Amino acid sequence: MKKSTAPDYPALAESQLRDTSLRSTAARIKVLAALLGAPYALSHQDVQDTLVDMDRVTLYRALDALTDAGLAHKIAGDDRVFRYNAGAEHLAAGGKNQIQHQQHQHGHFKCTRCAKVFCIDNIDEKLLAADSQTQLNPTAATLRQQLQKVLQATLGKGFQSHEIELTIKGWCADCAH
Repeated sequence: MKKSTAPDYPALAESQLRDTSLRSTAARIKVLAALLGAPYALSHQDVQDTLVDMDRVTLYRALDALTDAGLAHKIAGDDRVFRYNAGAEHLAAGGKNQIQHQQHQHGHFKCTRCAKVFCIDNIDEKLLAADSQTQLNPTAATLRQQLQKVLQATLGKGFQSHEIELTIKGWCADCAH
């Protein structure tokens, strides 16, 4: 039986930082590693509780730098608390140190009981797979393209979306029991 080893989040964080133009500092590595290892999006306070040796200002600066570099994204909650998650906001664009930043374009699930926020990645692929499994009319149109059509059908031509926020609210697996 093969032993499963936990990912080395600090090494992964350092590697991701090296692939950007962002300077790799101890604080950024610690913060990114904490985000990479988290099963859900963390608030500033959650990260501060994990990294008790880091002061608030350094933590805010590290979170902002990681967000600006596309290594993490900021999720605005309806409780006015920002949560952060390490995300697939960057894609290797051919070679080392070439990063193509994308807009934050994926969905979230927010538990209305505990306020945890979970990212739903690859939503277009998952919707297409679900369509295929239920024998509905599968289409290659992405969710963004579908929503753009709805926008123009509702408000008229000329409206163009540049960012989409999709949040599904309900109870997480822990709270549903």
